[in-house]
Amino acid sequence: MNPLAEKLNEQISVSNPHVLEMLSDYGKRIFFPSAGILAQSAEAKAEAHLYNATIGIATEGGKAMGLESITEQVNDLENAEYLPYAPSPGLPALRTKWQELQLEKNPSMTGKDASSPVVTNALTHGISLTGSLFMNPGETLVLSDHFWGNYNLFFNATLGVNMEFFTLFNEDGTFNSSSYKETLLKAAEGKDQITTILNFPNNPTGYSVLKQDVDGILDAVKAVADTGTNVVVICDDAYFGLFFEEDVLKESLFAYFADLHERVLAVKVDGATKEDYVWGLRCGFITYAAKGLANEGLKALEQKTGGAIRATVSNISHLSQRIVLKAFSNGDYASQKQEKFDIMKGRYEKVKEVLADSRFAEYFSPYPYNSGYFMTMKLEHGLDANEYRQYLLKNKGIGTISIGASNIRVAFSCTEESHLADLFDKMYEAASEMVAAK
Repeated sequence: MNPLAEKLNEQISVSNPHVLEMLSDYGKRIFFPSAGILAQSAEAKAEAHLYNATIGIATEGGKAMGLESITEQVNDLENAEYLPYAPSPGLPALRTKWQELQLEKNPSMTGKDASSPVVTNALTHGISLTGSLFMNPGETLVLSDHFWGNYNLFFNATLGVNMEFFTLFNEDGTFNSSSYKETLLKAAEGKDQITTILNFPNNPTGYSVLKQDVDGILDAVKAVADTGTNVVVICDDAYFGLFFEEDVLKESLFAYFADLHERVLAVKVDGATKEDYVWGLRCGFITYAAKGLANEGLKALEQKTGGAIRATVSNISHLSQRIVLKAFSNGDYASQKQEKFDIMKGRYEKVKEVLADSRFAEYFSPYPYNSGYFMTMKLEHGLDANEYRQYLLKNKGIGTISIGASNIRVAFSCTEESHLADLFDKMYEAASEMVAAK
């Protein structure tokens, strides 16, 4: 093993040995090449007063070289602000600012130790990094029975881990903490470690846990840790902030897991992607916390994550990071974000208003929803979800997503409020036509 990796492992072990145990074989091996090209280039940048012939970028007149056909499209930024490579862990100013924003949004984090966020190529990358760093093939991931399909593509198909599902909802539509606890405990039997991922607001249902659900969720994870099994908790906060009801928990569960137990590592995967409506910029973050995991251990995890980025994609788009960072300092940022939130909430409330009409219950049973971009409905009368999706598309010109045998997902995020009533009317028509044709 590389001495740099050994040093990072030692830093983690001294701080919290259970977190070192949680690292995958790859996670233990990986390191940031602090003595390599990047470090030598940094030294030269500080001390090479005559010529700096280190890092592989081109310069002209002492500035980053660029083609006018490209740079003329980026009028508000200097070449140096986006053309050179960004540091593998991300722009320091952006990492600091995102941490400040995390604390503003999650006041329960106050006084708790957490790493500085490491910049990722958005949330898919953040989740895959987390899985690679903390899971070996054959290990177990516990997740909701309503889940983002890409989890299967990465965790199962790519990483080769087993997926165990808990039932998300009780019959009354509340979070099923009993199923979560039972599934966790069963999955942990005879194992040194398990991983669980919690995604709220949930994709595909649009559900976020309520304030009253927090204790049950924490109890479930703590019960596993108390048996001596390590637990990695991934908080997939992709749609964070889009909470539309008063009783919804408006903080990330990460804030509560951060100091829950020495055997619980909390990993927050979040980003500007959905929160700030910049899907194509691919700008996300990973943040770590665990009880007893102090500064040196947290820094070591940051270094390992930076090393994993360096080893795969090298670094994240400098331009994307710079745009997001500049947006945060814009005096109109907060009001602009509130304006978009109000639009999203208006669409959510319109969906609720439309579906309050009892006639829709003949064909659709919505799962609980209170947040995010989506809502999902179970089709009645034995309608096949994919056949219904295709019928909608071909006969009504409406695109939706079928999930499993009987669920259909509707993204109100990309449907104008004024169109929602007509959308569901036509969905009703399609269902009635298909049932009549049986």
